[in-house]
Amino acid sequence: MQRLYENRIREDLGMFPCVTLVGPRQCGKSTLLKTLGPDWKIFDLERRADLEQIQQDPDLFFRLYPDKVAIDEAQILPELFPALRVAIDAQRQRRGRFVLTGSSSPELLHSISESLAGRVATIEMSPFLWAEVEGGEVSDFLKALVSGETATETLLASLSPRAGVAAAHDYWLRGGYPDPWLQNDTAFTDRWTDQYIQTYLYRDIGRLFPGLNAQRFRNFIQLLGGLSGQIINYAEVARTLGVSQPTAKDYFQIAHGTFLWRNLPAFDRKTSKRIVKHPRGFLRDTGLLHQLAHIRSLEQLMSHPQTGMSWEGLVIEEILRQFQIIGVNVEASFFRTGTGAEVDLVCEGHFGILPFEIKRGNRIDKRNLRALMDFVEEQGCPVGIVINNDEVPRQYTEKIIGVPFVTL
Repeated sequence: MQRLYENRIREDLGMFPCVTLVGPRQCGKSTLLKTLGPDWKIFDLERRADLEQIQQDPDLFFRLYPDKVAIDEAQILPELFPALRVAIDAQRQRRGRFVLTGSSSPELLHSISESLAGRVATIEMSPFLWAEVEGGEVSDFLKALVSGETATETLLASLSPRAGVAAAHDYWLRGGYPDPWLQNDTAFTDRWTDQYIQTYLYRDIGRLFPGLNAQRFRNFIQLLGGLSGQIINYAEVARTLGVSQPTAKDYFQIAHGTFLWRNLPAFDRKTSKRIVKHPRGFLRDTGLLHQLAHIRSLEQLMSHPQTGMSWEGLVIEEILRQFQIIGVNVEASFFRTGTGAEVDLVCEGHFGILPFEIKRGNRIDKRNLRALMDFVEEQGCPVGIVINNDEVPRQYTEKIIGVPFVTL
């Protein structure tokens, strides 16, 4: 499959000396490096020979390789970054010289902020998107939204189905990690997921946070399957795990910073209503969520208590990942009042405020859109969007439109 990130990385290489790809393990970063071209030299710091070659003298390495160099898993070698800054500053006006990748966001981003600020573009990469599996390109609808298009007729005209609902539900069940997707074998997926979690716990987390209690954090990972989509009460999580509330908060930050979990804060600006201020969160990949919840088939998924939350997480990730590929900075949150009125996703950027309501059904009762309509009116939003499983796009009110997920 062609990754949509190919165009984004080439665009950023045309503007910056260095581009950094961050994202979870096994999402395709190393494979993407191979698309840079035959004139690029790729070094993998998990390969001992490559690590030793750079580690012996990073400054000499960049004098020997001053251009078109990609370094995989760069966070393994922190002393690399000061040397890279010197190499970049020696020819500051040259663009497209270096690409770094990393699976451990906190460590890597800390090194970038200390040594490479202003010299590097950072791209957060994910497993396969729905747009990659079926469409091969970013949604014209989302492009129109971020360009500032507000005419609902124009927005609706940009939508067209790329595949059927059955294909979308298959993607929903499996998630986006390349290996399980391409193997398409349940037994393989079970074993792969178990090994993936083991690697995440004992390799990435163990190295990043050596003082962490591995067993309690493993219990926390298992707990995340039931918390996905819920309002998070840190005190309850702490009691369940037998840890302090600050420790429980740290666990969530670790899971978010290593791309396993997405923290979604509460929207609390410019509103007259009493709102819920606790955050909400989702496991970023529905395939991992379903494995943790022991869901092995679509039939099990459709009857599971977490069906709705799982679907919401899928849609939220698709929207935010496509915004990332477009190169638009988006501040994501959710909105919920004390009386239960809720908007599932609120995206803020240069385009203003865009609220999204997510429904798994194909028929929408306008009476269930009252919270979205009130939010659009109070916040002065150009449009409110309902993502659903309808067969065709629809206009519900003057400013509320319905968008089938398959059209994304």
